[in-house]
Amino acid sequence: MLKELMMFLFFVPVTISAQFSIQGLFSPAESYNYVLIYQVTPNAHNYVGNAEIKNGKFHFELDSTNPKGIYKLVYALPQEDYNFDIIYSAEEDIEFSFDQETGVRFVKSSENMLVSSYTRDMNMVNQEIDAYFSKSKSLDRVILRNLFSKKIEIQDIYENNAIETIALSFIKSSKSYVPDSYTTLDDYYKNLKRDYFIHVDFSDVYLQSSNFLIDRISHYIFENDDVKTSDMLKYQNRVDDVYVALKKAKVNTKIALLFQLWQQMVDFGLDATANHISNRYLLNLLNNHGNSELAGLLKNFQNISLGSIAPDFFWQQSNEYTSSKITLKSLNVAKRYIIVFWSSSCSHCQEEIPELRRFLESKSEEKIQVIAVGLEETSFNWSNLILDYPNFIHVLGLGKWTNEIALKYNVSGTPTYFILNEDKEIILKPDSLDELKEYFRY
Repeated sequence: MLKELMMFLFFVPVTISAQFSIQGLFSPAESYNYVLIYQVTPNAHNYVGNAEIKNGKFHFELDSTNPKGIYKLVYALPQEDYNFDIIYSAEEDIEFSFDQETGVRFVKSSENMLVSSYTRDMNMVNQEIDAYFSKSKSLDRVILRNLFSKKIEIQDIYENNAIETIALSFIKSSKSYVPDSYTTLDDYYKNLKRDYFIHVDFSDVYLQSSNFLIDRISHYIFENDDVKTSDMLKYQNRVDDVYVALKKAKVNTKIALLFQLWQQMVDFGLDATANHISNRYLLNLLNNHGNSELAGLLKNFQNISLGSIAPDFFWQQSNEYTSSKITLKSLNVAKRYIIVFWSSSCSHCQEEIPELRRFLESKSEEKIQVIAVGLEETSFNWSNLILDYPNFIHVLGLGKWTNEIALKYNVSGTPTYFILNEDKEIILKPDSLDELKEYFRY
């Protein structure tokens, strides 16, 4: 009896602290140094830990305190751009390989492999259907029926194999339209679009915790095509479709997804579509939900959107006799204006501002005026450096990131550029000096 008790006590701690691991192989190895691991819920990213990537490999132990669910692996900066989701069942190890060209491939973990295999097989049959519709002048009903039967079979097999797993949430919500009788090409794609969100469960906590919902919304709007500003109206109409699909979703879910979609439009330079999202849907939701901070961010963006009149500000212009207050609005000295936010402590600025000056010297006949706003803690270094740029209008922005002008223009880094026409409308927000120079070349 005593021997049995000792054996029991010996094995209990092992059972309680049973560990599973996440390990991966990154390629090319020299491009990766660390991986960060988060456990994700609909409302939070909970930091779990990190691991060093050596020779492309890393290994991280999870313990019994780590719940099953969705985990996010971050492998580079910025974190929001370089990450992917994994399913952790708390019942098995996870092993994968990752290549920056082909993405992630799971080699151990039944749930992750199940979702990956489903996605691959469903993509293959959808490609077969697309190829048949695009290449066939006359449609064979038997071939079409067999293709659609294959699609139904794949869906059924994977749903049955995923019962009582987290993977089932992703497989069921990925289900797409299948006609129950013969259909034409136009009707098929019209109904595919109509039913795109019909199986998506926006209340599912696993989907909310992952990138699945925003990825599916983005795919619906952009259709994997190159983003084009000429398609702005099409994107706005599809945003309207998305909001209809979100009708039964909780307010927090609507806000989270619409804000992510808004941010995508901002990143793509689709200012009009971003403002369509905020004006038509998101601002009302935020105001009704008491989120004034996020609402303020959206309104501030509208003020610096393409086509908007640039927010006004003033500076003191002095000579040896007088000092006068000048406003951006009243300035009338050029056909186009460049507002550049820079800082004397910014190394990139020290490289780009002289290059900007040299470039504009070659454009002296085009009536371009630079307004250089120096975001500084003190004026000492700034007052010496501006002597090298006598043709710029210089504005001192004390307080740096909290300076009123910087806040008006939503500046979070330097250098930041805005190009205005003679009426002070914002016509371009170049991401780099090269983009600015490219604009003025034509």
